[in-house]
Amino acid sequence: MMRFALFGAGRAGTIHANNIAAHPAAELGYIFDVDQAAAQRLAARLGARCPQRQEEVWQADDVDAVLIASTTDTHADLLRKAMRAGKPTYCEKPIDLDIDKVSAVVVEASAYDVSVFVGFRRRFASEFQQMRRRIQEGAVGRVESVRIVARDFEPAALAYLERSGGLLRDKMVHYFDLVPWIVSERPAEVYATGSCLIDPANVPAGDVDTAVVLLRFPSGALCTIENARRSVYGCDDRIEVFGSEGLLQSSPAPSHPLVHFTRTGIVQGGFSQSYSEESFANALDAFIRAVGSGAAVSPSLQDGYHAQLIAEAAVESLRINRPVQLQREP
Repeated sequence: MMRFALFGAGRAGTIHANNIAAHPAAELGYIFDVDQAAAQRLAARLGARCPQRQEEVWQADDVDAVLIASTTDTHADLLRKAMRAGKPTYCEKPIDLDIDKVSAVVVEASAYDVSVFVGFRRRFASEFQQMRRRIQEGAVGRVESVRIVARDFEPAALAYLERSGGLLRDKMVHYFDLVPWIVSERPAEVYATGSCLIDPANVPAGDVDTAVVLLRFPSGALCTIENARRSVYGCDDRIEVFGSEGLLQSSPAPSHPLVHFTRTGIVQGGFSQSYSEESFANALDAFIRAVGSGAAVSPSLQDGYHAQLIAEAAVESLRINRPVQLQREP
């Protein structure tokens, strides 16, 4: 049984807490959040302890693993403490908003034999797992282009957005990890453009709420990613991979699969107002299984770093309005 200490009792933390409590090989031991009331409510419901100070977690001898789902600006410091304590860690993305700080954490991690898993949960959606496997089997031949549309149902609260790092670092970073993983190739160049079209008053200074990014790969393959903070018809998450031998396409399932055919038209359920939480549970299970068996975790800390390098290049491209060459990191 793997006993977890969870940092963060917000939306993501609550999802992780529920998944830990429900997992047959895991147990939720501690929950810490600077919002003590939120942590206490969650801990009381799930039978966990709620320490007053985070130092109590590091001093505890009954913690087998750490899950970091607190605000992004706390991730790097908590990750350092977890590595120094020798605790396998599941860290939500992004690792930090400062790429230099991320680099420093990656360098420091090389001194420890500790597993660090970065929470790019979209890798664990069943349709994307199947898509990657089919591509590796040659189902589309040589990959020539990838097209992604990812639109949230509604924008997050301004207080969250102001600390999130922006659309490209916070949301699109999922796809900066997902696409190289699916096509087994890392991009060489990025071009980003964006606008404030939904509600300029709810966009932090320097950020956008609608963006398109073009990735160019060394093979010549191209990828376009369109992100938006609002979609009135529900969460819209579509991916297609086009190649020399065909096309693979993934689309969001309707919230109600029943289709009604009438004289006046066809009525079908719309998209869900939130992304499926199945991938959260699948990602946690992958972490637990890897740590339990001694296997390498994936996505790793290095994977998280690579995704953030793409995000930083995209932010710079948006700023200067021209393509940016990506660093060729090992």
